[in-house]
Amino acid sequence: METMGRHVISELWECNIEKLNDMGFIEKLFVNAALEAGAEVREVAFHKFAPHGVSGVVIISESHLTIHSFPEHGYASIDVYTCGDRIDPNIASNYIAEHLDAKLTEAVEVPRGMGPIKVGEPRTERALSATTN
Repeated sequence: METMGRHVISELWECNIEKLNDMGFIEKLFVNAALEAGAEVREVAFHKFAPHGVSGVVIISESHLTIHSFPEHGYASIDVYTCGDRIDPNIASNYIAEHLDAKLTEAVEVPRGMGPIKVGEPRTERALSATTN
């Protein structure tokens, strides 16, 4: 089925604690992961928390890569979202997991833009029926 994009959501456990707390390392890692997947990097923004943890985003022409690290737990949550079918987000996600030395990785790929989700009534119809009664 055709989609507008692919979104890989990864849980990385038992990562290298020093790497998870090193903003410079993580920033470079995420830029390299985007390039490794063939993406075009546009913007980079990362923040180091005190006493530990890093959050950041690499904006790519095809969408984005994000992280929030929890060094005290050896854990990082990452997202890699790519639009179109030219870039495989799994390449970047796997690259990040490998370079953070993750011993356990749980990842799910979510197709994006496949059309409306058909669960119950559409919100707009519910809102209209509530205001007209």
